[in-house]
Amino acid sequence: MTTDAPTVPLTAPLPVTAPVAPAPAPERLRTLRTRTLPARWRITAWIILSTVFTMLAVGLIGRSLFLSGVETAANTEIEQEAAEFVRFIDTGIDAGTDEPFASVEKLLADFVGRQSVHENEILVGVVDGEVLTVADGVAPEEKHPLDMTPGRSIPAEMLAPTVRAGASEDSPAGPLRWGRVDFTLGERSGALLIVQLTGDDRAAVEEGVAAFAGIAFAGILLSSGVAWLVAGQILAPVRAVHRVAQSISEHDLTTRVPVEGTDDIAAVATTFNQMLDRLERLHATQQQFVDDAGHELRTPITVVRGQLELLSDDPEERAETLRLVNDELSRMSRIVTDLLVLARAQQPDFVRIAGCDVATLTLDIEAKAQALGDRRWQLMEVAEGTVRLDPQRVTQAVLQLAANAVQVTNDGDRIRIGSRFEGAGMDRRLQLWVQDTGPGVAPDDAERIFERFVRGGARADTNGPTPRSGSGLGLAIVRAITDGHGGAAWVDSVFGEGATFGIDLPAPETDVTTEKGL
Repeated sequence: MTTDAPTVPLTAPLPVTAPVAPAPAPERLRTLRTRTLPARWRITAWIILSTVFTMLAVGLIGRSLFLSGVETAANTEIEQEAAEFVRFIDTGIDAGTDEPFASVEKLLADFVGRQSVHENEILVGVVDGEVLTVADGVAPEEKHPLDMTPGRSIPAEMLAPTVRAGASEDSPAGPLRWGRVDFTLGERSGALLIVQLTGDDRAAVEEGVAAFAGIAFAGILLSSGVAWLVAGQILAPVRAVHRVAQSISEHDLTTRVPVEGTDDIAAVATTFNQMLDRLERLHATQQQFVDDAGHELRTPITVVRGQLELLSDDPEERAETLRLVNDELSRMSRIVTDLLVLARAQQPDFVRIAGCDVATLTLDIEAKAQALGDRRWQLMEVAEGTVRLDPQRVTQAVLQLAANAVQVTNDGDRIRIGSRFEGAGMDRRLQLWVQDTGPGVAPDDAERIFERFVRGGARADTNGPTPRSGSGLGLAIVRAITDGHGGAAWVDSVFGEGATFGIDLPAPETDVTTEKGL
């Protein structure tokens, strides 16, 4: 074999595929209640309900706060008037005479007459339980809604000995708050009654709440329309998934959901597309397995059927027929096994990567190859170092190359085996190779010899070369194993002068590794 023969790579290096643990079995789905309302309506309904509850809560809380503010403002006004009256009593000087007040009536009339009351405020001077004087800010058409005319008796609850402040919701003037300041001048006593009518302010609050309710209703209608549109936008990718799922059939698994953006919906579409990719690969693998099995098993089944139909009663002919049938059944078993290996090559756990000592692996492969045939086996070179690969699959691939070498050589012919590193650093690669002295591989065959059901080369014997035997799947398995490692399978041959078959695997350099020639 010449050393300047071209090397024909059969596969492009691929990234190393790390082993993936099998996915856990899906949990049993719980029975869900049947939903008859479309998802778009449900989303819209929930948005509307949440908006209604929010508006209702805001309205009720706002109403309560504003009414409380009305009561607080009325109390503040009462306390302010009461404080002014107390200061007035403490002074006790009649501004007209610069003398102390001579009577309770004079003090009350003087104080009430000086006050400028605001709207809905009433000041009442009380002596002996009757109205003495009144100052109010009530509109003329509502003059004295409490009938606080002079000489009129004050309601009993406003003169209770232990109650000096209170509120009334059902008075003739509507809701009000009041406070009373009692005082004594000489031997007589009197009181100032301060009344705050809160009906108008409370009515204003109710009008505001009603206006808010109208605005809220309009807002709910607007939000309903927006919710309907938003729900449609949210569910648009889901509808796209639905359409794609409906369009998928057994004969067309190529349709995919368009993915836009990077949000959760896009993630769902991406996951769905990935699922379709897996289903398409699985379907293709199954279809290829069925096609390959039908293609390869048709001939041996025909042979077995024909032999059985011609089975005679002669013992010698019967024995020969059974031998042929058994041979064909053995070949069928091997074909099925090889097809199953190729089908499994599409699974993520086909290759199980682990640390492996290359020297030990090479020696083990050479020892196992000795049992393949009566040949002169020679171990030419051994690479030393540790590489991450699947030792069982690599052994399977190299032994397949060795078995092919046995098929194209005769007893006593020489077959060489070796391993070496090529390159350095992260680009370093491990090569394991098998060299035979057979007839070699024709250039046309070299380009496609690693494909399924392709048989190339010839086997030399005393009667001249004959076509190679086998199913044509062995080198396809070698290629599947190297693809699983992200490597390449190759052949280097000059037709008529033997061939060198090898695998090229990625082996990034992490430790210093040397090669030992033998």
